[in-house]
Order: sequence, then C-alpha cells, then structure tokens
Amino acid sequence: MGGSSMHTSSLRSAVRLAAVTFASVFYAVLSGCSSADDELARFVEDTKKEPGGRVEPLPEIKPYQTFVYSASDLRSPFLPSSPGSGAGLAGVRPDQKRNREFLEQYSLDTLKMVGTLRLGGSIYGLVQTKDGLVHRVTAGNHIGQAEGKITEISPSKISLVEIVPDSLGGYMERPAALALNE
Repeated sequence: MGGSSMHTSSLRSAVRLAAVTFASVFYAVLSGCSSADDELARFVEDTKKEPGGRVEPLPEIKPYQTFVYSASDLRSPFLPSSPGSGAGLAGVRPDQKRNREFLEQYSLDTLKMVGTLRLGGSIYGLVQTKDGLVHRVTAGNHIGQAEGKITEISPSKISLVEIVPDSLGGYMERPAALALNE
C-alpha cells in the first residue's frame, strides 16, 4: 500500500503545479489586455481633445424642370426615309445639263481662298488652285467636284452648298466653306 500513497502524492503535486502554471498564465494574459485597454483609452482621450474639422455644407439641390418633347410629329431619325427622297429634300439633284465651270475640276480641299476683291460694288472671292493660279469667283459660281454653288462671299470665307449623294440612293444638300488662309 505504500506504493499507492506515493503515487497519489506525486499526482497531487503535479495537479498543484499545473494549477499554479495555469493561474500565472491567466494573470499574464489579463495584465496584457489591461495595458492594451489603457492605451486605447489614452488614444480616445487625446483624440477628443483635438479640435474638430470643418464640414462643408451640403450643395443646393435645384428643383427638377420638366421638358416637353415637341418633335413627335417629325420623321423618326431611326427609320429610313423613302429611297431616293434625298433625306426629305425631294427634287434635289445635280443639274446634268449645266455647263461645268473651270473650278469644278478641282476637289474643294485643294482650293484655297487667298482674299477678296471689290469691283464696281460687287465683291469677288479670290481662289487659288493647286498649280498656283488665282481665279475670281462670285456668288452663283460653282466650285469643287460636288456641285458646290457659292452662296455668299465675306472677307473671311466663301460659303457654298454642295449636292452630295445620301445613303438611300438620293441626294442632299450639304453646307461647305473655304476659309481665308492667312
């Protein structure tokens, strides 16, 4: 029986040692948490002592204004017009019987406006071709390869209207201009 009492006492001392070790570890963990809580409390107090920032006021909200759609009776841009109508300008066609003028053999992008000339109350535009020759034009003359007819001559540009094919087999008018090259 003597062997069992020795075994019981060593078991008790092992249990005591485990309890003491557990208590010391638990105390260390608790003390570590309390120091972290102290740091957090100090940070909160320091932050509360700092001056607050300025908050920008909310932007003014403008009231909604209604819009009345009034183009419902016009042709829809998503539906094709009838073929050959020239985008709504029936009858716009190049005049095949008209005699061609000299400046119609040049593309409009190869022509340059170089000035104006006033003679006898009429204003003329001066147009230079790519070969360097200068030609005098007036309202009603044709220039360019797209049936361009001059509508107005001002000191800074020559305005014209071209007749170009549309994508539906017809023709449409397109404004164009030659600006003064300085």
